Amino acid sequence: MKSISAMWVVLFAAMGCASDVSAQDAPLQAPVPAPSQAPAEAGGPPLPAPGVSVDAVLDALDRQGDQMKDFTADVALTESDELTKEAFTRAGTVKVQKLPDNDARIHIIFQTRQSGGGKPRNEKIEYLLDKGWLTERNHRKKNQVRRQVIKPGETVDLLKLGEGPFPLPIGQAEEDVKDMFDVEVIPAAADDPAGTIHGRLKPKKGSQFERRFKHIDVWVDPKGQMPRRIETVDVNEQTRQTTDLENVKTNTGLGDNDFRLDEVTAKQGWTFVDEPYRE
Repeated sequence: MKSISAMWVVLFAAMGCASDVSAQDAPLQAPVPAPSQAPAEAGGPPLPAPGVSVDAVLDALDRQGDQMKDFTADVALTESDELTKEAFTRAGTVKVQKLPDNDARIHIIFQTRQSGGGKPRNEKIEYLLDKGWLTERNHRKKNQVRRQVIKPGETVDLLKLGEGPFPLPIGQAEEDVKDMFDVEVIPAAADDPAGTIHGRLKPKKGSQFERRFKHIDVWVDPKGQMPRRIETVDVNEQTRQTTDLENVKTNTGLGDNDFRLDEVTAKQGWTFVDEPYRE
């Protein structure tokens, strides 16, 4: 199940987060690294990024989603063990298409897996979320598992904080985000994605996310007002998951063929498991 929870990081980075910037909505100005800046006091809050406020970042993210119909990107998902420092990265592509009634369909294909400093090796894993079912295919093991993740007859606003399986402040009112998280802008660092603004969300005491995450970090491209990196640290600070998005393209005219799985059969050695919705 860990691979599925990791997949949600990609999924909700992609949904509803890209739009054209209107004339009255000037893009944010990204901070630049300031190595000469005095460090924050020990135990104190990090220094603010120059010229960028928390409210400005949240307002920019709140404006997203209105213009986006679909989305494609190259994706790299890295999972790190904070104790052993072991890590592996899966790389591939993601396609997202918005549908009516707050619905969407998502197709993610990871083609390679790389451990530590080794060379990437072919290891295809495929995810498709469509019509309330999440399909996971492991092509090396020839195994397919379909899970019904939305109760039949019901709809879920997958982008709304508290309803979707992964929280991101995309298309969310500023006050809703602040009800659940303490939000701060982190000073730019040399290893940040170029030109991005780094925001950190810390779940508030008593919120439903307090037991899941220590914090959630989002690096936003101020020009496209689009997340470029999303990083989560679990509440026990044992696992770090980092998702990087590159070659982002929006409104490319995705169709049914982009969300269709190739036919595979038991005669080809495949096994199949279906899991209907469970409370």
